[in-house]
Amino acid sequence: MDVVERIADGLRIPGHMLGLARRSWETPQALVVTEREAPQEPEPEKQTPASLPGPDVGSILALATRTSLSTATLEAFRSSIEDYWRRDDQHGGEALRPAVVGQLRYVVGLLKESRPPPIQNGLYGIAAELARLTGWTYFDARQYNQARAHFTEALQLAKESDDRQFMANVLACMSLQATYQDKPADSLALVTAAQDQARSALGTTPRVLSMLSMREAFAHATLGNRDSTHRAIGEAHRHFEQIGASDPDPSWVNYFDEPKLIVDTGIAHGRLGEAATAEPLIADALRREDRTNQRGRAFHAFWLARTQLDQGKLDQACDTATQALVPASAVASERVSGHLREFYNQLAPHRQEPVALAFEARLRELLPPVSGSLHP
Repeated sequence: MDVVERIADGLRIPGHMLGLARRSWETPQALVVTEREAPQEPEPEKQTPASLPGPDVGSILALATRTSLSTATLEAFRSSIEDYWRRDDQHGGEALRPAVVGQLRYVVGLLKESRPPPIQNGLYGIAAELARLTGWTYFDARQYNQARAHFTEALQLAKESDDRQFMANVLACMSLQATYQDKPADSLALVTAAQDQARSALGTTPRVLSMLSMREAFAHATLGNRDSTHRAIGEAHRHFEQIGASDPDPSWVNYFDEPKLIVDTGIAHGRLGEAATAEPLIADALRREDRTNQRGRAFHAFWLARTQLDQGKLDQACDTATQALVPASAVASERVSGHLREFYNQLAPHRQEPVALAFEARLRELLPPVSGSLHP
């Protein structure tokens, strides 16, 4: 816990964002009512079949067997992480999480042994990435308390090897989560801390800076700061134009390609209510997006439908949202499913229109409510 406190104090992150008490340097809290996170029921303890070893035996066996690690071993870990992310895009993280958590705990166990600095730092980086991936799977399931705990763990692990670019990446994830929790001021504070970390790191690439500027744009858009959103979007595009083919980009930022820049630009405009600007950007990015990325396609189709609805294009909006249901049903993502149910609720003034009724029927068929029910 003292490490987490040092992170909060060093990066000037308000204590409540990392599950800590208010820090001594914070200004007195305003008399505001903050939104409480939805309570999460503890997961029931699962019984291990008699033919399988208990969960504690794996860690005991890992301690009993000294593992000789090489750079090839580290590359194998990194390759498995890249595969986890691909499968997360295609199927969601729900089924992946047990394997990811198991590998995380295994790597953390390896860190207890003394190793040469290059190997040890590599292990810290791998553990940090696995912790971030675990946090992401919880975020995508809208289990925000669990997500924050694992993002904080990832931040702590990255700090051990002084990987400031990756610390910036984790803080950017926490910033994105804050926008989902209707905490835009927290989102802006976190992404500002992320940018500070990235700028203080040696060799931060334009792609990383572009991604962070776009996350800043999301935060400003959620706050309704039009000028600041446009400025951050402009910075994201300027950084992106500086990307070179030989840049030493970290693997975790490779997803931020031109279609992603374009669709995120559209989403930022959409968050501001600038639907006419947002629609062609999101539509263009969707046409260019990898078809294996089921969650991304469903999420971006939702945003396209929302911008169309905001312009009064009811038929187009319902058709687009209906197309989003197929990839959404193929991926375990409560975040995406929730967005499509949110779209259904936005159809309230048009609920008796044939296109709205058709969307509702398809929604009930492909995405039955997981928690609660559709609002009539």
